[in-house]
Amino acid sequence: MNFIRYLRRSKGLLLLALAVALVGVPKAVNYLINNVDAESFNQSDERMPSLDGAVAWLNSPPLTAEGLKGKVVLVDFWTYDCVNCQRSLPYVNQWAKKYARDGLVVIGVHTPENAYEKVLDNVRSQVKKLDIHYPVAIDNDYRIWRAFDNQYWPAHYFFDATGKVRYSHFGEGRYDNQEKVIQALLEEARGANAPT
Repeated sequence: MNFIRYLRRSKGLLLLALAVALVGVPKAVNYLINNVDAESFNQSDERMPSLDGAVAWLNSPPLTAEGLKGKVVLVDFWTYDCVNCQRSLPYVNQWAKKYARDGLVVIGVHTPENAYEKVLDNVRSQVKKLDIHYPVAIDNDYRIWRAFDNQYWPAHYFFDATGKVRYSHFGEGRYDNQEKVIQALLEEARGANAPT
């Protein structure tokens, strides 16, 4: 219902037609549905893909999907020389700091677009410069990217405490909605852990 309201309100039919022409029906519909609003969570049984395949991890030992159960997780695909990523990283960094005590785990997956972004020392330097303290997987071989079937920088995937994907956002913007997703998933996790 929210999807139909969104299409009417924003002349979304034109956007849908353009998206279908560019990426095909399934991906266009999935993209639009996942970006309608924070209230329209995905209720699928799709689990967090594997985080195996990083050539290195910064700020953390290697993490696994299984080891993250019980935590709300935001996986952020980025690369340091992407201007769209540079604009979204301050929000991701802020959420990581603001909600860590509440159980949010942010994982940056640095997947290089250019050869110089594969150089580990370059990434280390940028992580320090950007004041990123959350775990960063160095995905030089695109193994995590492919496991997620990702196609975008930046791309944000939100997982609930059971490890199910509940929301995704591609590109910049809609930061208020993304933060509402984090808050709702954390509240949901608190409710599931409340004594009965």
